Amino acid sequence: MSDADAGEIRPVNFTDALGERYLAYALSTIMSRSLPDVRDGLKPVHRRLIFAMRELGLDPAAAYKKCARVVGDVMGKYHPHGDASIYEAMVRLAQEFAVRWPLVEGHGNFGNIDGDNAAAMRYTEARMTAVAEAMLEGIDEDTVDFRATYDGEGREPVVLPGAFPNLLANGSQGIAVGMATNIPPHNVAEICDALVHLIRHPAATTAKLIGIVRGPDFPTGGILVEDAATIAQAYETGRGALRVRARWTTEDLGRGTWQVVVTEIPYQVPKARLIERLAELIENRKALLLGDVRDESTDEIRLVLVPRARTVEPDALMESLFRQTDLETRFNMNMNVLDADGVPRVMPLRDMLAAFLAHRQEVLQRRSRFRLEKIAHRLEVLAGYLIAYLNIDEVIRIIRFEDEPKAVMIATFGLTDVQAEAILNMRLRALRKLEEIEIRREHDALSAEQAELNDLLADEAKQWLAIEGQLKSLRETFGPKTKLGRRRTEIAGAPAAVEISLESVIEREPVTVLLSDKGWIRAMKGHLAPDAEVKYKEGDSERFRLHAQTTDKLLVVSAGGRVFTIGADKLPGGRGMGEPLRLMADLANDDEVVTLRLHRPDGKLILASSDGRGFQVAENDIVAQTRAGKQVMNLAPGAKLKICTPVVGDLVAVMGENRRLLVFPLDELPEMTRGRGVTLQKYRTGSLDDLASITAAEGLTWQSGDRQRREIDLTRWLGRRAGAGHMPPHGFPKSKPFG
Repeated sequence: MSDADAGEIRPVNFTDALGERYLAYALSTIMSRSLPDVRDGLKPVHRRLIFAMRELGLDPAAAYKKCARVVGDVMGKYHPHGDASIYEAMVRLAQEFAVRWPLVEGHGNFGNIDGDNAAAMRYTEARMTAVAEAMLEGIDEDTVDFRATYDGEGREPVVLPGAFPNLLANGSQGIAVGMATNIPPHNVAEICDALVHLIRHPAATTAKLIGIVRGPDFPTGGILVEDAATIAQAYETGRGALRVRARWTTEDLGRGTWQVVVTEIPYQVPKARLIERLAELIENRKALLLGDVRDESTDEIRLVLVPRARTVEPDALMESLFRQTDLETRFNMNMNVLDADGVPRVMPLRDMLAAFLAHRQEVLQRRSRFRLEKIAHRLEVLAGYLIAYLNIDEVIRIIRFEDEPKAVMIATFGLTDVQAEAILNMRLRALRKLEEIEIRREHDALSAEQAELNDLLADEAKQWLAIEGQLKSLRETFGPKTKLGRRRTEIAGAPAAVEISLESVIEREPVTVLLSDKGWIRAMKGHLAPDAEVKYKEGDSERFRLHAQTTDKLLVVSAGGRVFTIGADKLPGGRGMGEPLRLMADLANDDEVVTLRLHRPDGKLILASSDGRGFQVAENDIVAQTRAGKQVMNLAPGAKLKICTPVVGDLVAVMGENRRLLVFPLDELPEMTRGRGVTLQKYRTGSLDDLASITAAEGLTWQSGDRQRREIDLTRWLGRRAGAGHMPPHGFPKSKPFG
């Protein structure tokens, strides 16, 4: 802005100004910070770090230099951001637990898998690894474009030649504006095999390539527990969630005791935080199967998990911890990258491999052209040398006596300016006959190389053959025969379901569950006799009493049609008056308990509402996992769930408040998981009174005074569901007719 415009005020729409500036910020974040380039797999800060280390001569054979020196050069010459962020990026490139194929070899404290930070940059030293060296191979041979640095004082590469498939090998993570990337690391040998296959079969599909690149290969190992279809879909679309579990074994300690040892944990999980989470679960009694955790790690991970009891199954213990901790994590794959034109897009596996090959072909062509230019220049010089040797006396005379020897030689022998300059710069020792022979030999060799390079540039098949040779050499260097190249992450299918039984940790003891009219619940030790005296609060009395075991689950069925599940071991003891049921279940204040019963895993229940509707339901379908319970019966306005009785026979007996009895086959009552149900019995006046499931062979039984009476012939009352029914047998009870 000029001085004349300094005081100018221009009205601008705020929305337009904000949108313009935010768009510029978003593009900067996407292009220059968060997304990697598909060709070399690097973000600008990583590319500048590697290039700066090369400029400092920090190749794998060189001595280490202080990281502060590297960070200073990067910040001052190439990357106009804070030194902390640059050093953090550098540290990550050196962490073997964070990067599958480190690009930086660190010397000093570069952090650890516990989540501890690296030492300050003034204390640590670094140099490049062989992987980084491969990324820079041929950078001085015009293989990639360079651009001006941010201050215009230097030049930096737009992209690295990238002889190493870094994007898939090391993966990448980043969050931009409106988009993100999360690419997992892979095994280089598998990547090279897939690239060779794609060279030989350009039409190969992602499905075929997935058979070669089997899945991620994380630096921390672990086990990938996903089925083949899920993995295939993730690589086909570029997006997906892949589950990774810790690797563990069981150690037998003798006398029936054992412990689990975890040797590998999922990628990007700090070990210290994982141990804290396990200890927290133990302290809060949320890890019902885990008794203790110990960290016995050295250079290798060794987490010891001790079961709460020897009766616990190892698979059940680990399954419970997989659900509650980061011993199992989900890697949300999002292969979002910048393509060769700088456009962000999500790529499937095949497109990523093809983009890398296209880049390598361009690098090969540019490198060959660069070499051809060097050869042409050298051949021109050598041709001038040969002319000088053939006319050595005249050349010496011209140099000694002519005022402008260069111009005279050019005019006399028809030399070029380059040839004349080379002859004038020739040393006297090069005038020997032996040097002439060497020059002729070099000329022939360069001419042959020139012909080969011209053939290479003219024949695409030869180019791909050369790239294939490079990939095979790379596979040999970083393949499975090397310590670094061996696959670390095991590819396993989806795990089988493991049933976690609380009986293995809860001691089985008999208890008597008591629920009062006012909703106070408790569990007294042992099975009390039906007539055993139990004290209640003043004004309260017993509502339900049932015998159970501490390993049982209780079903609490409310008049609102909701079912709650409570473990018998969670009930308060019988020394006091218990606790309100509403502290354990979210039972509404205007709701009441209809039934309290033991859960039978294979049992069925009949639910019936006051308006004469009902259905069958499997008990396993109504077990709730939360305090909120599970809504099972949908009720009409004014209706309530009135009956919850087990299915024990093949007939259903229904009694209405109008004293009409109806018996119909059980198979006419549908089984549902939730709903309002069907009509059981029709009423002109009144509503449902009672219901029971009975057996046709045993007939209908009831208590009349001190006698028990039975009616075997039910023909009079047997009918179709939704009928009106008939008057019950003589002496049939009026209150709770079915007991």
